[in-house]
Amino acid sequence: MAAVELGALAGFVFDLDGCVWNGNVLNPGAGETLAALDRAGRRLAFVSNNSRATGADLRERLHALGVTVAQHALSPLEIIGEVITQRWSRSRVLVMGAREMEDAIAGAGHAIVDFKDWRAATVVAVGNDFDLTYERLTVAARAAAATGRLVTPNVDPRLPVEGGEFLPGCGAIVKAVAVAAGGVEPVVVGKPEPPLFRMALERLGLPPSRVAMVGDSVTADIVGARGVGMPTVLYAPQGSTAAEPDVVVRSFAELARLAGVGPAENSR
Repeated sequence: MAAVELGALAGFVFDLDGCVWNGNVLNPGAGETLAALDRAGRRLAFVSNNSRATGADLRERLHALGVTVAQHALSPLEIIGEVITQRWSRSRVLVMGAREMEDAIAGAGHAIVDFKDWRAATVVAVGNDFDLTYERLTVAARAAAATGRLVTPNVDPRLPVEGGEFLPGCGAIVKAVAVAAGGVEPVVVGKPEPPLFRMALERLGLPPSRVAMVGDSVTADIVGARGVGMPTVLYAPQGSTAAEPDVVVRSFAELARLAGVGPAENSR
């Protein structure tokens, strides 16, 4: 018997990477279950720790995969500039990561510092950097050591991709910078910290007790959601003995059944 009655809940927040999709492919039954929840009047939101995509990017990607119920999609880029302002006011930021993160930080009123001018930086922001070089790692670490100010969208060690494979995640890169900088602790914007969860709840217009968080990561999704008072569902196709989630499901078909919207088609 599930510890939480999913059929009585008014909304669901879904993690994307590893849960709704892997790489460019929806996980089995995800599309059908999301559509069924929407038809049943459940409010839906999607959150991702992606350091290279805005909420608009995520919605576009969901729509391209046939998920047309993605009105609310959120990433740390929605709030990273605001977090920097709250912590350190308007800043000169060295950004090691995607152009999208740089644009988000600049859009919040911060000045972007070129790598050759790293000594002018007052804050260092590190995301998943597909152009990572030893030189860029060195400069970011030196700037973080000099300022003692390091911010990151997430500390996820891996980014799941199609076929069960993975890429090194943002957390692997920011860990290298933090260690080389002498142990500077990064300020984490995304999951498991509260801001993204709270923003999703605000968009849905529901209290945390009425909305379940569904994700595949105990440390990011489950622990973070529990911290803001949300019921939690761990998506674990291989099963799990983790004590933290309220409910564990092996498939989206099982999630649909427990939520009272019927089995998802093509879920095996």
